[in-house]
Amino acid sequence: MTGGVGPLPNHTPRRAPERHCHHGVVASAKTDGGAQERRSRRVRVARVAGAGAAAAVGTALGGSLGAATYFARKVLTPDHRRPDDTEVLVASDREVTLGLTPETVVPGWYGLWLDGGSGHARVGQVVQRDDVAGTVTRALIGVDRGTLQPGPARWNQYFYWDSPAICLGLPTSDVLVDSELGPMPAWLVEADASPAGRDRWAILVHGRGARREECLRAVPTLRRLGITCLVISYRNDPGAPGAPDGRYNLGLSEWRDVEAAMRYAVAHGARSLVLGGWSMGGAVTLQTLDLSVMSDLVEAVFLDSPVVDWGDVLAHHARLHRVPPPLGRLGTVVMGRRSTRRLVGVHEAVDVARTNWVARAGELGTRMLIQHSVDDEFVPVGPSIALAEARPDLVTLERWVTARHCKEWNLDPERWERVLTDFLA
Repeated sequence: MTGGVGPLPNHTPRRAPERHCHHGVVASAKTDGGAQERRSRRVRVARVAGAGAAAAVGTALGGSLGAATYFARKVLTPDHRRPDDTEVLVASDREVTLGLTPETVVPGWYGLWLDGGSGHARVGQVVQRDDVAGTVTRALIGVDRGTLQPGPARWNQYFYWDSPAICLGLPTSDVLVDSELGPMPAWLVEADASPAGRDRWAILVHGRGARREECLRAVPTLRRLGITCLVISYRNDPGAPGAPDGRYNLGLSEWRDVEAAMRYAVAHGARSLVLGGWSMGGAVTLQTLDLSVMSDLVEAVFLDSPVVDWGDVLAHHARLHRVPPPLGRLGTVVMGRRSTRRLVGVHEAVDVARTNWVARAGELGTRMLIQHSVDDEFVPVGPSIALAEARPDLVTLERWVTARHCKEWNLDPERWERVLTDFLA
């Protein structure tokens, strides 16, 4: 889930006006000739007031449903816009000074998209931070394309910016994976020429709104282990076929594209598989383990900042955007019921309960490594911890601090690669 849900309106249901019931003694018509007329007037007024209250309640419920539907649509709708989010203030041959943001001050190795994505540079550790001026200076590793100069830029957590051939200098084939929706582009990086390298494959799955480049941080380590890498795209990615409804299904349909990649790998010599997933790619991977007829071929899984429970993630984002909890819960109900799924435009109901792998921990049967930071601002670490506690026989949790969402590798590449190597070797 690398992309954000986006700002949400602070919808609060309007309260229906309170109705006050006044009890008193009503004289009979014999003793008070005007009492019956007054009672009739009160009945008419009460009926009008009751109709008004019902309309107000209906409006409130309609407003609640509208807000919940809006929230659900934001979660499920792909948005490939990538606006600039930082500013290059000063650039030299060895350093670059940026505007201070929660991203630019974190230690580690990152990238900068320049000129709307047509250019790219890589930056290293923080050299100087000035909170008063609101600036941070980082080491400049290199300018990969374009020109680094003062102006807007976009933070790149992938560090890499293009195919494995360009970024890593590795022999890479551009291949197409046949899926139920049509051909899905993928990068194939063979481990080596040995039979062992052709037998053991890793299929790498990026997160929500992310790109294949997100997975490249794992490729050198996997290749050193003698594992061939298939870096895939899936439905709704740029260059890949869209889903029938044009919506994300939070892994509940995307897993079929991973299964198609598994079939491709087996058809080209794979005998055992490793699955790797980042953010929503973790949710997709877990659904693949559950639903694919080929899951028995999966020997191990590694996940980075994974979505282990979409219900927890959606509740977190509802809190961030000050969406009242009942509206957030209503949003999950709307997307998950056959009778209301059309309101959010999904072809298949998106049952969030099926993505709760803490509750479903007993159904898992594959060795799993999770690397997740307690400071992840986008996908809270709680479900990852709970899953590791529920299944210590299967799940290894490497707990990080400081790293933001899906940036554990960036913070300390040597540690991240060592942990993955120990797990798979």
